[in-house]
Order: sequence, then structure tokens, then C-alpha cells
Amino acid sequence: MDFGLVLQTDPPAAAVVDLMRRAEQRGFRYGWTFDSAVLWQEPFVIHSRILDHTDHLIVGPMVTNPGTRTWEVTASTFATLNEMYGNRTVCGIGRGDSAMRVAGRAPNTLARLGRSIDVIRDLAEGREAEIDGRPLRLPWVSDGRLPVWMGAYGPKALAMAGAKADGFILQLADPFLTEWMVKAVRAAAADAGRDPDAVTVCVAAPAYVTDGTAAGLAHAREQCRWFGGMVGNHVADLVSRYGENSDLVPEELTAYIKERQGYDYAHHGRSGNPDTAFVPDSVIDRFCLLGPVEAHLEKLESLRALGVDQFAVYAMHDAREAVIDAYGEHVIPALGAAG
Repeated sequence: MDFGLVLQTDPPAAAVVDLMRRAEQRGFRYGWTFDSAVLWQEPFVIHSRILDHTDHLIVGPMVTNPGTRTWEVTASTFATLNEMYGNRTVCGIGRGDSAMRVAGRAPNTLARLGRSIDVIRDLAEGREAEIDGRPLRLPWVSDGRLPVWMGAYGPKALAMAGAKADGFILQLADPFLTEWMVKAVRAAAADAGRDPDAVTVCVAAPAYVTDGTAAGLAHAREQCRWFGGMVGNHVADLVSRYGENSDLVPEELTAYIKERQGYDYAHHGRSGNPDTAFVPDSVIDRFCLLGPVEAHLEKLESLRALGVDQFAVYAMHDAREAVIDAYGEHVIPALGAAG
């Protein structure tokens, strides 16, 4: 299993770079950042700095979208980073939540997202692609490689991830839901004539290592409660599309948002988010990795058995360095790709 670190690009950018360097030194193979240019600093500028200050770390957004950036610019950005640093990028992409809604726009349609996956990958790897009816190619690209991983929750998005994407990003760590969604992605890949095992599966969620006491667990839950609210935005979209009691979406995913009242993106992805009081402790325990190291190892082993290739640690809490170090000392040696 590979391990990644996910950060917001809050200023100072140098702190983000330092944490990514620390992660690489502890055995993490991937460095991810949010991409919402209004809420945080521009990620691709910081990606360049991260790549320059690390040796092997693979870097990308979790996730960008096909609406706030034109597709040829996205492809050119990745291709430039790859030319400079040797194909060390990955494009995480989705419909767009915070980036689109903060700017007053609706998230992109799945049809638009699907077209963008093909175009961005083709352009970044030096092939011709069509944008708005016009064929384009980046003539300077040579030996480029850009895996495109898609974030998804609902049945149509899961099917698209299996049919088109090189990887599938699932932003929660509940084993039941992971099994259901991974099976859906693998089945869609097979239906599209692809090798289902060739689709990389990345689970991303907050991880907080505690001392095993009740007080420590309670603190960890409060630090990570924001995550249930972030996931709840996507779940609310699913409920709007498929209804509250749809056979297409598991109740284990949708039931907890019934008390959800609203959401202010000014607090998006931050501990202490006042809009996440509706998230119960049981959801935090299911969606996140909390507790002593042994609890993390147990849950990660179950996720690995379900086909998860990477666990990406959301470190938006008050123990970022501590969780990086704990994973580097105890978790990665036990479960890492070389272990």
C-alpha cells in the first residue's frame, strides 16, 4: 500500500513545502493538495516548489476540476512540471465542489468531466485532442505521462471512474462503503473492456493518532468532525439526484445528513467548522482513522484487503507533524509498498 499526505495550501506556502518534505522523508510516496484558488493559495505554484524540494514524491491536486481552469492550461501545467521534474505528477479531478460553488457556479456535469479526463490526459502526454471542435496538441511535449484519477461517490460517477480514469479517489475510509464503491468501479472497468485491477484505488480521509484514552479519542473526533461535513456536501448532491431512499446509493452513506442545515465554505476543510455539528461521532469513526496506532493498522489492513492501493492522510488538524511521524515510524514500515 502506498501512502499520501493531503494538505490545504494555506499561507505560508513554505510550511506546506516543509510538511511535504517531512512526509517524503518518513516514507510517504504521494503529496496532494486541495485546489480551490479563492479559499487557498494557488496549488500548482506550490506543487513546483514541492517537486523542487523533494526527490521522489508524486504530486497532484485532490482534486482539480474542468471548470475553473481551461483544459489545455491544466494539461500544459502538468506537462511542464513533468518535463522539469520527470513525470512526477498525478491529476486528481472531480466535478468541483468548493472551487465552483465559492465562485457562484454549479459543479461541472459528469459529461463535461468525462470529456475533460480524456482531453487533459491526451494533451499532457503529447497526443492531439479536440476542444470546442478544434484539434489541439502541445508540440513540445515529449515522453509525457499523466495518470488521471477521478473522485466519485454516486453510481454514475463510479461507472465513469471505472470506464475512463486511471485511478479512483474515495474520500472516506468506511470499509463497507469502500467495498461497495470499489466493486462498482471494477465492474464498470470490466464492462468497458479494461483490466479492473489496472484502476488504482486511493482512499483519502483524516488520520489522527491518539494515546488510546477516551479523552484523546474525543479530541481527535472534534479535530476531524469537519470531514463529515465536507463529505456531506457530496452526499447532499446524491440525495438530491437519487432521493433519500434510493436503492442506488447505500443508506450507510446518506442517512447522517438528514439534520444538515447549510454549509459555509469559509470554514471548508477546517477543524472547528461550525456547520458540522450535525455529524455524529459514529460517522467520524467510520469515515476517519482515529485512535492508537494499532487501530490504524487494523483498519488499513481491512482496506488493503478490499483492493485499496493508497491511503492518503488528510492532515487538517492540530497534529500534522505528529501524524506524519507516527505513520512514518509505525504504519508505513508495516503496510507500505516496500513492506
